[in-house]
Order: sequence, then structure tokens, then C-alpha cells
Amino acid sequence: MTTGSPDEAPRIRVLVADDQALIRRGITLMLSVESDIEVVGQACDGVEAVEMAERLRPDVVLMDLHMPRKGGVAATREITLSLPHTHVLVLTTLDADETVFEAVRAGAHAYLLKDASEDELLETVRAVHRGESRLTPQIARKVMDQFRRLASSFEATPSGITVNSPVASSKASDAAQAKATDSVTETLSDKEEKILSLIAEGKSNKQIAATVFLAEGTVKNYVSRIMEKLHANTRIQLAVMSVRQRRGD
Repeated sequence: MTTGSPDEAPRIRVLVADDQALIRRGITLMLSVESDIEVVGQACDGVEAVEMAERLRPDVVLMDLHMPRKGGVAATREITLSLPHTHVLVLTTLDADETVFEAVRAGAHAYLLKDASEDELLETVRAVHRGESRLTPQIARKVMDQFRRLASSFEATPSGITVNSPVASSKASDAAQAKATDSVTETLSDKEEKILSLIAEGKSNKQIAATVFLAEGTVKNYVSRIMEKLHANTRIQLAVMSVRQRRGD
């Protein structure tokens, strides 16, 4: 089992949301033995997850997607909108393309399947708390493929037509953001472009630092500056923007 941070460091406050009591308690037990993690609450559905998040203000929410009363996607959206300093880590058995896409759009900072290893889950909790975004490779491919399809679909739609369906509206919104992104990314330096491409490959700050021969802290500053320039809230959004830029390659 991985070791935690030094005892003097503030512990990561985690809320676990899952409708299956056995899984919820098992995850809680696993996290609780880590010296740098504190489970502050357990929610059995999406409604309770939102209420507890607003009351407890956790650093990280482990969110299942298929839950009664309110699903994990809706709960994620509410939490990320009202609590910008709380990061959602989706932990689920669901890997359907549309489910993954909707969770990312809702603001999830990470997406893991429940067959992830214990070490992978613990490292992802810590990474999300540091402000990083994580996707397992198979999920990352789904997200990138979905945005490629959306971009292609919008490009094939005649201009001047208003479509009111939620899916079409999201495509229009995504394409508008992509267009804005294309103009903004012209201001990125060569180094920033390189780092953006590495983010799109799913690399962590440490891995990027080793690739471009910079200190990890310097890379973190670059990432923050890129996010500010592109008006992105998460590394996942940055990855998507990078793919959009290159979709015509």
C-alpha cells in the first residue's frame, strides 16, 4: 500500500458517494488507513452527495454514476458549480461513451473504473487534490474520440440553422468554444504548445518535466498559464482543446 504525506500536512478530506453499502464502506476503510486521507462522509445517492458536499466542503468526492434519486452526473455538475474547490473523482463500472462524455462535461476531474487497483485509486485521489486530472487510458480514448466526432458533426452542419435538442445544443456550444480556442491558442508560445500536447497525451506534471527538461514546479506554472489563456478549468478540457486544434491534421 502506498504511504501518505507527512503527518504535519493537512489531510485530504474525502466524501464517498455510492449506493452500494458494501462498496462504499470498503472504499472508506481503504482510504481511512492512509495517514494523509480523511473520509469525512458517506452518501448513498446523488441527492445526499450534493447535500453532504455543501455541508462538509470536502477536497475530493468519489462519485459513483448510477445512483437513485439523483445520478452521479447531475450530482457532479451541481457540486462543481457550487463548490469550485471540491474536485470530483468518478469511480464507476460504467464506461459507455456517452456516460464518460457527460461526466467529463459535468466537471469531473478524474474518471476511474472500479476495477482500478488500490494504488491507482489512492494516487488518483492525491493527484486530483493537487489539481491534476486523471483518466484511465481506455477512458481517455473514449473522451478524445467523442470530441472528434462532435467536431466532425458540427462541421457537417449547415450554418444558420438553429437546433433546440440538448445534444445539438451541446455540439454548438462545444464548436463555439473550439472556435474561440483556435483564436486564443495563437498566443501560446512554442513551449506552451509542447506542454499542451503532452497534457493531451495524459502525462502528469512530473512526466512532462522529465520530457521538456524543466523543474516540476515550472511545469505547474506553465500549465496554470495555459489554462488561463485558454479559459480552461481542468486538464481534461485542455486535452480536448488540443485534440480539436489538431483534428484537421
